[in-house]
Amino acid sequence: MPVVDLATVSIRDLNRALHNLPENTNETGWTICNPGGRHSIAAGVDAPIDIEIDGHVGYYCAGMNKHAEITINGNAGVGLAENMMSGIVRVKGDASQAAGATGQGGLLVIEGNASARCGISMKGIEIVVKGSIGPMSAFMAQAGSLVVLGDAGEALGDSIYEARLFVRGEVKSLGSDCEEKVIGDEERTILSGLLGRAGIDVSVDGFRLYGSARRLYHFHIDNAY
Repeated sequence: MPVVDLATVSIRDLNRALHNLPENTNETGWTICNPGGRHSIAAGVDAPIDIEIDGHVGYYCAGMNKHAEITINGNAGVGLAENMMSGIVRVKGDASQAAGATGQGGLLVIEGNASARCGISMKGIEIVVKGSIGPMSAFMAQAGSLVVLGDAGEALGDSIYEARLFVRGEVKSLGSDCEEKVIGDEERTILSGLLGRAGIDVSVDGFRLYGSARRLYHFHIDNAY
């Protein structure tokens, strides 16, 4: 099992080694030590491997992840798992702004809190946050699900398209064209599955669902200048 110490190895060399892994690699378990808040750690990984990062990471960790399962034993900076395609990214601490931004697929689990713009422009990614999220989260969210066990900040789901937002705590305010929805059997099944995949044993009964009111889908004369 490769162990990479970022006190002596550069991020460029680490990512090059990860990018060059063959499809049938037997080096499937990687440990990264001393990340020291550096940026772009394990970005662009395209292999079915497990990566454990022991410490805090900077910007864009696990960005564009595909297939890999990446665990961060610490906090993460801006843009965690940005444009993620598949696989699983889990941060044991808090995440800064824009976690999961533009994510196409896969599962992002944040065991602490997430700052502003969590899930901005998400396009199919599934995000589960054990704590709370900041303002403008799920702005222009197009597809996928955002599950929040804590509270949500201002303007949740502003200009949302067809993503699903499940919140167990309080919502400070809803953004433009976002409204509360009735949770049906299909939504309960989706929510239960996401909680199970994230390893969270709570009832789905305490959650509320938010989504698009679809008022911005069509031209309205009152919006003309």
